[in-house]
Amino acid sequence: MNHDTPLSPRPLSHLAETHCRVLTTAQLRAHGVSAAETSEHCRPGGPWRQLLPGVYLLHPGPPTSADRLQAVLLYAARGTTPEPAPGVPVQPTAREPRPPARSEVMITGLAALTLHGFAAAPPLPALEKIDVLVGRMRRLRSAGWARILRTADLPEPETVTGLPVAPVPRALADAVGQLTDAATVRRLLTEAVRGGHCEPAALVRELSSARLLNRPHVVDAVDSLLAEGRSIAEDRLYRMVREHGLPEPVWNVDLRLPGGPHLGGVDAYWPQQAVAVELDTRAPRPGRPDDEEAVWSEYARKRELLERLGITVVHLTPRKLRDAPEQQAMVVRTALMAAADREPAAYVVVLPR
Repeated sequence: MNHDTPLSPRPLSHLAETHCRVLTTAQLRAHGVSAAETSEHCRPGGPWRQLLPGVYLLHPGPPTSADRLQAVLLYAARGTTPEPAPGVPVQPTAREPRPPARSEVMITGLAALTLHGFAAAPPLPALEKIDVLVGRMRRLRSAGWARILRTADLPEPETVTGLPVAPVPRALADAVGQLTDAATVRRLLTEAVRGGHCEPAALVRELSSARLLNRPHVVDAVDSLLAEGRSIAEDRLYRMVREHGLPEPVWNVDLRLPGGPHLGGVDAYWPQQAVAVELDTRAPRPGRPDDEEAVWSEYARKRELLERLGITVVHLTPRKLRDAPEQQAMVVRTALMAAADREPAAYVVVLPR
C-alpha cells in the first residue's frame, strides 16, 4: 500500500451540510477546496460569499450575528494557533465559565457588552463595527466590520456563548473609547455597577489605563459611577447586618476623642463592643492617578489610630459583600464576640456623619 497517495478531496456539498457556516481560506484548503473553487463559489449569485479578507460564508443570504462574530474572530486569529472553532451559536444573554487557556483574540467593546447581557448596549445586528482585541505586536488591519484594537496586556477572556469575550471592565473601556455621547457612556457605566457586572474600582482602573479620564463626559460619568457604587455598597452592608441577624450598629458616624482630635468616619459602629466596619471603595479619581494609593494610606492611618485605642476595624469590600455576604457577616460576628476578651477600649465620642 502506498501511504504517500493523497486522499481525494470530499465533495464541496459536505461543507454546506455541516455546522461550519464560516471558514477561512486555510480551513477550506484543509477540506480540499482550492482557491479557484472558492472564487467560483463566491461569484455573483453563487452559494458562498466573502465576509472579510480570507473569511467566507458557506451559505447564501446575509450573515447572521453569529456569523459576523465568528468571522471577526477568524479574521483576527489568522496566523495564530489554534483558530477559533467555527459555527458556535450565539445567544447574547447566556454566560459560561471562563476557558482554561488564554485566548489571543477576543470580542470587546459594545459587541462584548451585548454578549454580557447589557440592556444599554445595542443589539448585535445594529452594530456597524465589531471590536476585536489582539496583542500589540500583531500585524493586522481593520477590515469591513472588523475593527482591530491592540493591547500590550491581553486580559483573560470570559467564554460567553462559546466565544472568547473581554471581561466587562476592559470591554467597557474599549467601548467608551469609541463613544462621544455622554448619555450613552453614563448609561453603560451605571448598568455595569447596578447590574453587578463589575465593581467601580476595577472599571475606573481600566478607564485610567486607557487614558480616558481626561475626557469631560467620561469624568462626569465616573463621578456619578463612584457615588452609585458607594450607595450600592452601603445597601449591601445594611442587608448583610439585617439578614444575618447581627446587632444593629450606629450607621455612618464620625469618631472623636473627648475634647480631642477627629479620628475618622466609619460606615458602621458597635459602641459597646468597640467594633467598626469600613467599606473599602477605593478608586482613583479622574485626573488624580495616584489617588487610590493616597486613599489606601488614609485607610491604614485611620485603622492604626483606632486600633491603638482598642477599637477593632473590619474592612469589607463591595465585591465580598456581593459574593459572600454570609462569610462577611461571620467576620463581623466574630469581631463582636471577641470584644469580651479584649481590654476595654478608650472612650470615644460618636457623632453623625
